[in-house]
Amino acid sequence: MSESKYEKHYSDEGFWAKLKKSAKDAGSKVVYSGLLLYYAVQSPKTPLKARVQIYGALGYLILPIDLVPDFLPVVGYVDDLGALGLALGAVAQSIDQEVKQKAKDKLKDLFGEEALKSQEVMEVDSEIVVDSKDTEVSKDTKID
Repeated sequence: MSESKYEKHYSDEGFWAKLKKSAKDAGSKVVYSGLLLYYAVQSPKTPLKARVQIYGALGYLILPIDLVPDFLPVVGYVDDLGALGLALGAVAQSIDQEVKQKAKDKLKDLFGEEALKSQEVMEVDSEIVVDSKDTEVSKDTKID
């Protein structure tokens, strides 16, 4: 299994420092996606291959230098969201209700109750459900 080049940049301290510093600028979609991945990697149900993908995406999120610098208004977190979204799609089957609830509880702490009802959070949740269903269907599909 190849190690992501960004995995080495991940640490719990770096993740929380990035969220504390940038949560408002990054927005609820980036933060919620990051929280889902953070709590999924903490779950004993998450397989090693998924953990490697998650560490890579979270490492990219906290890396101070991105393809698109985070300090740029509006577009600064587009690349981070892309990396997080790819990882979410790849590890969707590892994101259960417990992981979602922990992420939502923390999102509520950071942004308030209204963030849980935002379109951005609902979009992320719907993408996870779709990806999980697709994964289940593909597991059950036999190729002759």
